[in-house]
Amino acid sequence: QVQLVESGGGLVQPGGSLTLSCAASGRSVSTSLMGWYRQAPGKQRELVAQVGSIGIATYSDPVKGRFRISRDNAKNILYLQMNSLKPEDTAIYYCNLKSWPPPDYWGQGTQVTVSS
Repeated sequence: QVQLVESGGGLVQPGGSLTLSCAASGRSVSTSLMGWYRQAPGKQRELVAQVGSIGIATYSDPVKGRFRISRDNAKNILYLQMNSLKPEDTAIYYCNLKSWPPPDYWGQGTQVTVSS
């Protein structure tokens, strides 16, 4: 049974930083295609960052240069370090593990609010 549990969300001022964590069980983060998605109110869920088994990371244009996805293989945790946060980064952030065959696995989400 695969489980993903996110943590680290909260309220932060514009320009601030947060680091999200996704603790995985039942599957190794090092051998899986994993990512962070976000969903803002009234908008569709969108991919923020993704990292594959060989460690190549990709980012959406809005977060490129500000966010960094990483993983601790020993602890089986996926991270998302978010810097220079903007109000438009406000959303629920979800951890995702790609599965074949589908469906993918999702965490429960963690709220990130960027506001002064």
